[in-house]
Amino acid sequence: MSSTPDDTQIPKRVRLSRDQRLCQLLDVAWRLAREEGTDALTLPRMADEAGVTKPVIYSHFGTRNGLLTALYQDFDARQTAVIDAALEACAPILEKTARVIASSYVECVLAQGREIPGVLAGLAGSPELEAVKRDYQLAFIEKCRKALAPFTGPKGIMQSSFWAVLGAADSLSHAAATGQITIEQAQDELYEIIVAMVSRSFHT
Repeated sequence: MSSTPDDTQIPKRVRLSRDQRLCQLLDVAWRLAREEGTDALTLPRMADEAGVTKPVIYSHFGTRNGLLTALYQDFDARQTAVIDAALEACAPILEKTARVIASSYVECVLAQGREIPGVLAGLAGSPELEAVKRDYQLAFIEKCRKALAPFTGPKGIMQSSFWAVLGAADSLSHAAATGQITIEQAQDELYEIIVAMVSRSFHT
C-alpha cells in the first residue's frame, strides 16, 4: 500500500532577495578560491556550485572579471569595517591613531591569505582592477586625512604625502607577508612614517 509523503518532510525552497543571493554567491566563490584557487572561479562552475542557473550568475557578475571585482570589493568592505571600528574605539591621541592606522593596514594585507593575491592576478591589466584599486586607495587616503586632521598643522597634510605613506604601507606589508621583516617591524616603521608626516605638516 502506497503512502503519501509527509509534506512537512519536503524541504521548501526559499526565494532569496537579490542581496541575499549575492551574499550566497560570494560565499561560494570564496570557498572555491580557498579550496581550489581562483582558476576555479568560472561562471559556469559557480552556477553548478551554487545550485542556480547560469543566467542568475551572469545577472550578478556579467563576466569573470565582474566576479573577481566583486570579491575584491567584498574583501575591501570587510577590512574597511575593521579599520573603521578600530579608529572609532581609539582615543583621540596622535600616537594611538597612528598606531591603529599602521597596525590595521598591515594586518589587513596579511589577512588576505592566498585568495586575494589570486583575485588580483586574475584581474591583472584589466580596467576593472585599476578602477577598484584606485577607489580603495582614495578611500584609504581620505580615511587617514579625516582621522589625522585634529593633529595636523593649519594647512593640513599634502596629498603627495598621503600617497607616499600609502606606497610605504604597501611595501612594508608585502615585506612582512613574505617574511623579509616581522609584522611588528612593518607596523612600527609605518607608525613612525605616519607620525613624521603629521609633524611635517606644521612646517609646510
